[in-house]
Amino acid sequence: MCMDNPADQPIIVDRESGVTLLGGVETSQGILTESLQHAPTLVAADGGLDQALALGHVPAAVIGDLDSASPAALARMPPGSVHRVAEQESTDFEKALSRIRAPFVIATGFRGGRFDHELAVLSALLRHRTRPVLLLSKEEVVFHAPPRLALKLAPGMRVSLFPLLPVEGRSRGLRWPIDDLVLAPGGRVGTSNEAAATEVHLEVAGPGLLVLLPREALGEAVRVLAPGFVR
Repeated sequence: MCMDNPADQPIIVDRESGVTLLGGVETSQGILTESLQHAPTLVAADGGLDQALALGHVPAAVIGDLDSASPAALARMPPGSVHRVAEQESTDFEKALSRIRAPFVIATGFRGGRFDHELAVLSALLRHRTRPVLLLSKEEVVFHAPPRLALKLAPGMRVSLFPLLPVEGRSRGLRWPIDDLVLAPGGRVGTSNEAAATEVHLEVAGPGLLVLLPREALGEAVRVLAPGFVR
């Protein structure tokens, strides 16, 4: 059974630009290419290695307990680039994420598989909320809301807000403002909101709020979470 592990871990991948972290859930060449345009260093989380190689990419490192990466794929990796983390107190996503130092991480290949794994990824976004981590899938990009952010979006674009903890906030530019509301799991949530102006401003009083935007907003999400690193 995997439990959350918040402890600091030794750094394996250290970069001054963004890192793309690839998981084992099937993704497309287009999504991976889009991620690499913003975050050019590729790291595989365990079974993401087979997917990376199948898409024509050799990652800088593979990190995980290595129970999913195939022996054939592992044999293709350069010496010193395979890092086995044997403990079972965290998922492969967090094993890799906690050992990456970078201005931001775009994680793809982690949605659409087992739902318990996906929930664990969302939990990790909350726990690592001080780091810019963006979860990219075919349909959308998801990230933990910082205390303040200002997004430049097309009017009518979906801006879903989902609380992992009870949280309050204020907004400008949303069709349905969140002022004076308490968002909470099992209570009021903010899914299917949308931009009512070209700029959406959010102020969040505490941790626990996820922002979900359409995939085409990836560049804007990178801009607000990691200024200066938009390609």
